[in-house]
Amino acid sequence: MKKVIKVLGLVLGGVVLLLAGFCGYVAAVGVPTYDPPALPKITVDVTPARVARGEVIAQIQCMACHADKDNRVTGKHMTDVPPMFGTIYTKNITQDKEKGIGNWTDGELLYFLRTGVRRDGSYAFVMPQYPNLADEDLMAVVAWLKSDRFPVQAAKSEPQPSELSFVSKLLTHTMMKPGDYPTSFIAMPDTNNMVALGKYTADAFGDCYTCHSGDLVKQDNVHTEKTEGYYGGGIELIGEKGQKIITPNLTFDEKTGIARKYTKDQFIRAVKGGLRPDGSILRYPMAPKMALSDREVSAIYEYLKTVPKITNDIAKKTAELQLAQK
Repeated sequence: MKKVIKVLGLVLGGVVLLLAGFCGYVAAVGVPTYDPPALPKITVDVTPARVARGEVIAQIQCMACHADKDNRVTGKHMTDVPPMFGTIYTKNITQDKEKGIGNWTDGELLYFLRTGVRRDGSYAFVMPQYPNLADEDLMAVVAWLKSDRFPVQAAKSEPQPSELSFVSKLLTHTMMKPGDYPTSFIAMPDTNNMVALGKYTADAFGDCYTCHSGDLVKQDNVHTEKTEGYYGGGIELIGEKGQKIITPNLTFDEKTGIARKYTKDQFIRAVKGGLRPDGSILRYPMAPKMALSDREVSAIYEYLKTVPKITNDIAKKTAELQLAQK
């Protein structure tokens, strides 16, 4: 028996040493880098239609994370990111050739938006990846970035570098990896199919599931419906005044979801105007999505009806959290 215990102790000690060594390596190396990518040879035509469409997507995505107080995409402090990930600042994505992306090719931008890997092989793990965005919509974003629109015009200001926590560094070596660049054409959804349009708008376009699911880490951005707690809410984010905010349950669970709270018209008003049925204002980090059409938001509502129901009493958890924060 003593021999068995001794062997188990040696094994356990070995495991502890390996873990300690791995953790030391992660702390020293930080976010891993990758070989410079094989970039797609694509030139995006900057047409008025593409710029207009790209602007709609940018209002939902790029502007929310990169726009400064002057409405230029020079980067900013992401105050809603939980402290466990560190202090996160987004990058300058204006057309400035030194501080921004003015020297990036269309192929480099497309690859980065799909995978999160920059042209030098560095990995922007905080940056959302868009593996399911239609090719045309992705090119529309690039067209907007290359356009004459005010937010993307060259500016040299930039925020300080992010201060990543050990948790963030560890995740980039384990669970949060770059995506694969698609090998086949990704088409736009059938706009006559409201459920398909809703899933595309909510997931591929809007990234709604990332905040309204069960975990910020355990997410599948390719097969989004496999994300843990898909649309059941419960993620803790940071509000405008530094308070913790729990994201709502958007499934149609009759007791704890949005089915008992919102009609379709009320849902459209909330998403586009930030106004709840009771007249109260939706809290930061949820911002009005005015760039979306009524039809797109209506389609999201129809899609959410099809999502498996999750019983998750966010109201109760929020009340408990508010009591704890007093």
